[in-house]
Amino acid sequence: MEDSRQEELEEEVNATTGSFICEICVESVSENKKFKTKNHCVHHFYVNCIAKYIETKITENTVKIKCPGLDCQQVLDPISCREIIPQSIFSKWWFKRSYCANRNCRELVVNECGENLKKSKCPHCEELFCFDCKVAWHAGYGCEEARRHGIPNDTLFLQLVKRKAWIKCPGCGHFVERIKGCNSIKCRCRAEFCYECGKAIRECECRGYRRDFYWLLISSVVLIILLTLFLHFEPL
Repeated sequence: MEDSRQEELEEEVNATTGSFICEICVESVSENKKFKTKNHCVHHFYVNCIAKYIETKITENTVKIKCPGLDCQQVLDPISCREIIPQSIFSKWWFKRSYCANRNCRELVVNECGENLKKSKCPHCEELFCFDCKVAWHAGYGCEEARRHGIPNDTLFLQLVKRKAWIKCPGCGHFVERIKGCNSIKCRCRAEFCYECGKAIRECECRGYRRDFYWLLISSVVLIILLTLFLHFEPL
């Protein structure tokens, strides 16, 4: 009863003086220095105390940072804490979390191992997704390449591409299937590339294609020059 009465007296004093008791340092702090959360947690903390607490947890590679209040299970929201912690700490915290790319799932997935993750498996729906760019797993493509060419977020399609060994045109980014013929492919976008390595013909070094390309180019130029000279000096 005495402890309960003392808490009531402290609350009355705090209401009168415009202060509160921080539950971390147990000191009286001005109301304008109170940390404001956007969840259902009702615990009160001094801004500096909660900031130091978050930094410590991030250093320990903790991503789901719980409220430091006694027996509180609420998880702190990074956006709510962004203004009170250094940008470097916020970046480490924010980029260690992602959401499943499955629209019917959207489960929060955290990186608790501290490594740079790419290919990830949702623990809830078990679908593969890219932890870095937060879309369905883009097999065989980097994140920037996937964003630039708009790789379909369709796991079945990407599996078909892998099974059929289709090659992506370096010009337009569309997949091309060779039915028959040599490895020198001309796409409908008019780009020419090697079906074996996927590079433009002029950059390809497979089986002498690059050498053959330049030899064909030089031969064509020489032929045009000879034809021009022949027409110019054609006898009357």
